[in-house]
Amino acid sequence: MKKIILATTSPYRQELFRSIGIDFEAMDSEIEEKFEGRPDSPEELVQELARQKAQVVAEKVNEGIVVGFDSVGWFDGKILEKPKSKKDAEKRLKNLSGKSFQFYTGIFLVDAENGRTMKSVVKTDVNMRDIDEKEIEKYLSQDDKFSTYALGFDPLGHYSATFVKNISGSYNNLTRGIPIECVVEMLKKMGIEIK
Repeated sequence: MKKIILATTSPYRQELFRSIGIDFEAMDSEIEEKFEGRPDSPEELVQELARQKAQVVAEKVNEGIVVGFDSVGWFDGKILEKPKSKKDAEKRLKNLSGKSFQFYTGIFLVDAENGRTMKSVVKTDVNMRDIDEKEIEKYLSQDDKFSTYALGFDPLGHYSATFVKNISGSYNNLTRGIPIECVVEMLKKMGIEIK
């Protein structure tokens, strides 16, 4: 059986693969994720970055199925970049309070042996409940990792998970940045047996 190589160092993505019993290796693609001069639509952006990540890793290995991912939040016609400071995260949460946004993940698979590729983009619609300033302050005082989340909060966090009112689409896409149900189907089509 061909091995699976994830073009990511994301612990969330790796944990999800482990939790469903998929063996894999992980490699950092070392792609710089700059948003200036990139495609205008979130779908095109995540697809292009996922492709770049997978292709870079595929060039370093000579066998296996390489899986590249990229995810972005999309709100009010703009990409939600990772907050640079606590103040940025606070502003982000205030802006998202009571509103809706979309979360996109691009998936790109490449067979390093024969160059066969497969791609997909998954969108999850997210509705936020109204979040008051005290809740935002409490969250930001408890979680110092807010800058690692494109949304400015951890959708899996014990407290911050309550910020999401409801979603339409893939739960795993929003919480782990990987719509695993879609990835499993793609891997099967590439000849990988999932047990």
